[in-house]
Amino acid sequence: MFGQRLRLARKRAGLSMQALAERVTPSVSAQAISKYEADKMMPSSSVLVGLGKALGVSLDFLLGGQVEALESVEWRKNSTASAQDRAMAESIVIEKLEDYLAIEDILDMHPAEDPFAALRVDMVADEEAIDAKARDVRREWQLGIDPIPSMTALLEDKGLKVIEADLPERINGLACHVERAEGAPTEVIVVSRHTNVERKRFNLAHELAHRIITETGNAALKKEPSMHRFAGAFLIPREHLEEEAGRNRHGMTWIEIMRLKRTYGVSAAAMLVRLGQVDILSKSAVEYAFKTYARSWRREEPEPIGPGEGFAAFEKPQRFERLVWRALGEEMISPVRAAQMLGLPLSVVERDIRGPRDQ
Repeated sequence: MFGQRLRLARKRAGLSMQALAERVTPSVSAQAISKYEADKMMPSSSVLVGLGKALGVSLDFLLGGQVEALESVEWRKNSTASAQDRAMAESIVIEKLEDYLAIEDILDMHPAEDPFAALRVDMVADEEAIDAKARDVRREWQLGIDPIPSMTALLEDKGLKVIEADLPERINGLACHVERAEGAPTEVIVVSRHTNVERKRFNLAHELAHRIITETGNAALKKEPSMHRFAGAFLIPREHLEEEAGRNRHGMTWIEIMRLKRTYGVSAAAMLVRLGQVDILSKSAVEYAFKTYARSWRREEPEPIGPGEGFAAFEKPQRFERLVWRALGEEMISPVRAAQMLGLPLSVVERDIRGPRDQ
């Protein structure tokens, strides 16, 4: 495990073995670093500290014992994301997962049963069947047809770990299966803190789709477009949208689309696509929109939902933070450890332990 962590940290820093060897104090050879990464040799304590400083990572990261490997990583990135970007993202995720899994162990929490097992399918006949599957999931989870206040809270309630992190600019998020050194494997979805809430909600619904529809079983239905279709149907149920927008519209004003995107917490482009999918707008009307006034919507969000506004106020992971405060309240961890896990100053944690005091 140490060798994997060292290799990842070196790639994150964009260094060759020789370049890293030249930075480390006390000095080591590139050959020694090669042996460290192959787990053929362990560095001395002084060299270990030097490696951490040279790479800008903690010893907890290099020696962490919770995460064995990130498997089946699915990236949400643009075409310019580099190998260094991916290494940076993976190392950030591992650091956060080490704390997340550690706090679960401290509280003796065990993974829940697969919440998707009864709903999962590996074949869908057509796009209408995808919409029907989205309705099935809402019905099974008793969600009704109203907009979902928080996709993050929903997925956390269903046993998925959702992490928000400062990922490299060119990576919007990732999902992966996590193999642990000890204990049952788990799954994690990671979203970038810099991604707007409209895209964040859609990405989370897209990840849900992957856990419900493992394969389309249909050559006419490509997998990723099918996941998009499920995400749109799950976030924007046909019945509710028809009540809001009416049926078989000849056209729609810009301000109506802006209102609808805020009603459901999705991007304007996703809203326009969904209006076409349920035949409120014709295919030709949607195509015309993307060629004219909506031409830039896939690149730049019009009238974005601001931080702390509407859905943005609720679309935040909360489970990990709740677990840390619970462990602190039960005196299972120290305030210093809680501050490190939460990324807060110790003074803030101590203030929140005792509550406000009269001046």
